[in-house]
Amino acid sequence: MKSKIWVIVAVVLISIIFILLRGNNKKNGEEFFEIIHPEVGSIERIVYTTGTIKPQNRLEIKPPIAGRIEEIMVVEGQEVKIGDVLAKLSSTERAALLDAAMLKGEEEEAYWREVYKATPLIAPIDGVIIVRSVEPGQTVTISDAIIVISDRLIIEADVDETDIGAISIGQKAIIGLDAYPDVKIKAKVDHISYESELVNNVNIYSVEIVTESIPEIFRSGMSANVEVVTAEKNNILTLPISAVKGKNGQKFVLVRDLKSGEDQEQSVRIGIKGEEQCEILSGVSQKDNVVIVKGGLFSLKNQKNGGNPFMPSRGKK
Repeated sequence: MKSKIWVIVAVVLISIIFILLRGNNKKNGEEFFEIIHPEVGSIERIVYTTGTIKPQNRLEIKPPIAGRIEEIMVVEGQEVKIGDVLAKLSSTERAALLDAAMLKGEEEEAYWREVYKATPLIAPIDGVIIVRSVEPGQTVTISDAIIVISDRLIIEADVDETDIGAISIGQKAIIGLDAYPDVKIKAKVDHISYESELVNNVNIYSVEIVTESIPEIFRSGMSANVEVVTAEKNNILTLPISAVKGKNGQKFVLVRDLKSGEDQEQSVRIGIKGEEQCEILSGVSQKDNVVIVKGGLFSLKNQKNGGNPFMPSRGKK
């Protein structure tokens, strides 16, 4: 008795599924396939990675003598040229002498300031002030980094060994910042390290990427999203990657004859691949009707003939 009930339930379920699928098939034939034409367009092959904004050359300015900061001439973010005076400081002896002269009056202090000059700190390179860690009156030693200069800010990206072979110097790159998600900055690959670093059992290579100009929003330490364009082609014939199938080492697409409704496998040669599109070197033209199979319970044959996927196919007479 139970077996009969299960048979009845199974038959009812199959019938309901069949009716629903037949209804969907009639209402929306595009659920199972789509006919497109190859189009002329552009394809970019991109390597995605992450990086950090860092100074390409970070130079710490330390005082040649221990003493007291008398004056600071720069602020963070200021551009300086080689030879510019960044700060002035007094040695321990000069600071003690000026303090003693101050007690005798302004005239005495002014005299000793003129006679005993302060020691200047000079910018050794052209760059931007990225750190100013002291203020006037502060005591420093020869090991204290008073000012830090960067010649320019770059993006140091991490590329694993599976992608490093596609990276070369001069390739275009697009930089996005976590802090400014709507900003996209043009850049290019400037240097690829010769030695890898093992990170989580993966060989990682450091790639330096420089921007065309340093944006005002750049700050050392910011996280960056990097897109390196490793290949690019324009005005080429393209198809969606989903339209190209493989069999026996060959690539082919399904081409439909609209008069007969028959599909035929057409061999094609493909070139570079993007994220969604691939280049078609030969095999089809813009006039061909290429079929993209979207899947489903019906095959193309069943869909064309209105067949039932749950019933055995009838042999040809």
